[in-house]
Amino acid sequence: MSLISKTQIDNSMHNNTLRIIMICSAAITFLIGCSTTHRTTQSTRTAVEQLLISESAIRSLPKKSNEPLPIPSGSRVTLNTSGLTPDKALLQEILTGWLGRQGYLIQKDKKNATYRIDVIVSAIGTEEDGTFIGLPPIHSQIIPFSLPELAFYKSENQTGYVKFNMNFFEVLTGKFVGSSPNFIADAYYNNYTVLLLLSCSSTNLMSPPQLGSFRSKPQNTENTESEEKSCFDWW
Repeated sequence: MSLISKTQIDNSMHNNTLRIIMICSAAITFLIGCSTTHRTTQSTRTAVEQLLISESAIRSLPKKSNEPLPIPSGSRVTLNTSGLTPDKALLQEILTGWLGRQGYLIQKDKKNATYRIDVIVSAIGTEEDGTFIGLPPIHSQIIPFSLPELAFYKSENQTGYVKFNMNFFEVLTGKFVGSSPNFIADAYYNNYTVLLLLSCSSTNLMSPPQLGSFRSKPQNTENTESEEKSCFDWW
């Protein structure tokens, strides 16, 4: 009787061990199947970051200046741009086109210019922050596998920001003529993940890149007005 009982106990323990192994294997397979791989960028800056900077610079300049600049329209001008980032070169090119539309004549050689415009770039770039609620990815040398990130809620927020002003001088005399007000603008692009698999984006960029197999309908690129897009627009 004791031998039968011992055999039954051994079989029961063996069956329980098999069940535990099968449950763990199924759980690991499910977690691995739910993981995704996303390579953020293959360039120095992502397309989203480039758009955040460039669109912020464009939005900082009104189609028609609300406050007239301290030099008459039609003047021949040359531009110098100062800042702590290489992005000031992009801002100068955008500003050159805007000044041309305001009626100013841009001169590459300062000898042909009547006025010099010094562009002082206080800030141009992006800021990031985020919120994460869940389990971070687990990598261990003890167990022969790793677990992916499990996000019950995750937000990744990016903001592009531009702030600059212009000082005006006479080329021949070096006399200070005046300053423009500050030009300030920003743009944003936010990513959200809810309950591991549901993800969406919210942005006011004109034509942001869309990752994945399912894409929204093509956007009208001829519309130059800012259009805010929320998560519901992408789904």
